[in-house]
Amino acid sequence: MAVLEKRLQLLLDAHRWALVSKEAERTHRSVASVIRESIDVYFADAAADQDRAAAAGRFLELVLDPARRAEPGEEDIGAALDEDLAGYLDEKLR
Repeated sequence: MAVLEKRLQLLLDAHRWALVSKEAERTHRSVASVIRESIDVYFADAAADQDRAAAAGRFLELVLDPARRAEPGEEDIGAALDEDLAGYLDEKLR
């Protein structure tokens, strides 16, 4: 768990407060914890978008340069699937 070292004062309108406090009550957590998790989820999506863009770039490089194409072997495919699954589980278990 990260060390909490920065303090933030945040003003919310009644609607946002109701949403956050209801979630905190439902999950038996503090409002601050719900807000921290919301930040984590928001920026995790941004990181995933960057990862997808990088993967798309690598794919386009392969498509545009036939000399770089290589048929993956079973080990390569299995390793890639294991890596994808581990990343997915890591993201979901945070």
